[in-house]
Amino acid sequence: MEILQKWLFILAGSALRYLLFAVSAYLFFYVWKRNRYSHLRIQQKFPPTRAIRTELRYSLSTLFIFSIIICCTILTARKGYTRMYFHLRDHSLIYFAGSVVLIILLHDTYFYWTHRLMHQKRIFRYVHRVHHLSHNPTPLAAFAFHPIEAVIEAGIVPVIAWVIPAHPLALAITGLYMILTNVMGHLGYELFPKSFVRNKWLNWQNTSTHHNMHHHYNKHNYGLYFNWWDRLMGTNHPRYYEEFRGREGKDLSLTEEGALFTEKAD
Repeated sequence: MEILQKWLFILAGSALRYLLFAVSAYLFFYVWKRNRYSHLRIQQKFPPTRAIRTELRYSLSTLFIFSIIICCTILTARKGYTRMYFHLRDHSLIYFAGSVVLIILLHDTYFYWTHRLMHQKRIFRYVHRVHHLSHNPTPLAAFAFHPIEAVIEAGIVPVIAWVIPAHPLALAITGLYMILTNVMGHLGYELFPKSFVRNKWLNWQNTSTHHNMHHHYNKHNYGLYFNWWDRLMGTNHPRYYEEFRGREGKDLSLTEEGALFTEKAD
């Protein structure tokens, strides 16, 4: 019963986080202010209802998987089998703050390389294709993963627990940053000004346009939080900066290459 209660608590927290960020963003931009911010749309057409239902269904199943893996990691940590710690006094507050930054950097690296792996032809159709059913994603697609991909995505939690001393609060903080960035990436609206990608102090952060192009073209732009790995590995879409700076409330110059519900991969 104690384990069940812990799992239900984690599941409720994950569901609340999804509700506050993903569902609220969807209701605001796609229902309440559907026309008010149309000039910020990346793709002018709205996704079909069936695609939205698919996003919601897979996201809900992902929440269950995430909560199970997080719960198992914490229970394992309680047994002393990981490097997690549960008393803030065990490490300084400076270390705590540094661990949050380190977790974000590790997650960004983990995501980039697992993401590229899932785009391999032999893996894509069985694992990552579900997420790419949303070629014009909404915030509800933030967690729309095939169950196998959901396990891979949640795998960063035990990896962190085994690699560095991390407090559950540090993981919770990075979890909030993760869903905020993830929702932004799937928002379908570009909220950053046109000058954003020209600013060397800001353009390390990925944008809605960056990830939207990944969904539409099914290749390039594999990063999660930052643009570092895509730049280093040459995987930024060649028209990313052009498309970002050139938008004026009009559709991206997207071609039939991006008309998904396909099984193509790099």
